[in-house]
Amino acid sequence: MEFSIKVGGPEKQKTACAVVGVFDARKLSDAAKAIDQASGGHLASVLKHGDLDGKLGATLLLHKVPNVACERVLLVGLGKAAEFHDKQYRDAVRAAVKALNETGAAEAVLYLTELPVKRHDAAWKVEQAAVVARDALYRFDQLKSKQDAARPLKRLGFNLAGRGDVRAGEQGLSRGKAVADAMQLAKDLGNMPGNLCTPSHLAERARKLGKSHGLAVEVLEQAAIEKLGMGSFLSVAKGSRQPPKFIIVQHKGGNKKDKPVVLVGKGITFDAGGISLKPAGEMDEMKYDMSGAASVLATMQAVAELKLPLNVVALIPTCENLPDGAANKPGDIVTSMSGQTIEVLNTDAEGRLILCDALTYAERFEPAAVVDVATLTGACVIALGHVATGLLANNDALAHELARAGEAAYDRVWQMPLWDDYQEQLKSNFADMANIGGRPAGTITAAAFLSRFAEKYHWAHLDIAGTAWRSGKDKGSTGRPVPLLVHFLLGRAGG
Repeated sequence: MEFSIKVGGPEKQKTACAVVGVFDARKLSDAAKAIDQASGGHLASVLKHGDLDGKLGATLLLHKVPNVACERVLLVGLGKAAEFHDKQYRDAVRAAVKALNETGAAEAVLYLTELPVKRHDAAWKVEQAAVVARDALYRFDQLKSKQDAARPLKRLGFNLAGRGDVRAGEQGLSRGKAVADAMQLAKDLGNMPGNLCTPSHLAERARKLGKSHGLAVEVLEQAAIEKLGMGSFLSVAKGSRQPPKFIIVQHKGGNKKDKPVVLVGKGITFDAGGISLKPAGEMDEMKYDMSGAASVLATMQAVAELKLPLNVVALIPTCENLPDGAANKPGDIVTSMSGQTIEVLNTDAEGRLILCDALTYAERFEPAAVVDVATLTGACVIALGHVATGLLANNDALAHELARAGEAAYDRVWQMPLWDDYQEQLKSNFADMANIGGRPAGTITAAAFLSRFAEKYHWAHLDIAGTAWRSGKDKGSTGRPVPLLVHFLLGRAGG
């Protein structure tokens, strides 16, 4: 879908459809008032009949409204004016785009971007409208023998009033396009089945991204990984016929002497749990266990498209976790790249086993900060549901930076404690540590494990187990936390 910035009153806009808002109790937005006045009270007359009461997300399509240039007018419910904030704005845009896509309109102009949203400017409103619009229309049907019929909506304009708003809107549109493109890549990878999205496929996608976006890409094969001493990572891959890969992607947008930000993404392309086999129910969804890898790879695409003046490195350890005669067994002890030994009490706690070696590898970049992203624990889903991403860090300033970025991107996080007290749960009689700490505080002890490999730099951990995927009839990848990561890097770049 193509996006653009528009100006001009809705009554004079020559478009297939103008989208305007109606608050609770049939209170018209300013754009809706302009159409109502031009049409001699047509909108007010329609609303009096009770076809739309302004409930958030409700829509009503009108044809041939008198004395206006557009072919159709789509009314969108905005809810109560006093409660119209960022969530309500996004919900209204989503409802509008879904309704537009069911019409015969090839293009439309959205006047919801003129609405005041508390604490947010025109740039934010346009960016969010672009991201939400693309998300609302996203489909993963390329593996169907008969793809869903294409809808006609191809172009969407965002109307803004003042010149200052237009300039800000253009900035927001640039960000919105980059974030939306990146989220689509992350969702495509997350939705792809494990028989197709293998570690080799991820490596090939990284190489293609490097060529198309000017990123430096290196893929380490098993022999090179062994030479580095990544015994923890390699132990997870032993149960699979698919060879592991260690993918390194670099965006060199800053000065050579500038320390990079390093993103580390968990890339388990299918997780059966290994010998600690998962239950059969919903195991198909374990193809999304590489969502951390997908999100950091997608973020690198956005960084390149936005040409951020920043050095960014993405590290992706990727393999499968399957049961096999050669697979990790409960009680096995493996040696990590750092030299620390790990007793594997549960082979289904494998994400931390591949991430810990990547965190050690990150030291060679002398990073300004390291952020790892992983669908790590079911405990995080229990703690935070599907709304907030879990955040843990060894540096409060970095944690606050990520939290602010999450608020700006509407891709929010919630910080959990990482006190030394939790390290007690990882004690082992036979190795330096165990890979699990029992059921209590499962998300925290997983991060506590990782923190032992991130002591030489500022580090944060994002547990996206509850936010990277939605289940049910609309199951599929969400593309999170790409918006958060992009805004975090925008902040680092001074944007």
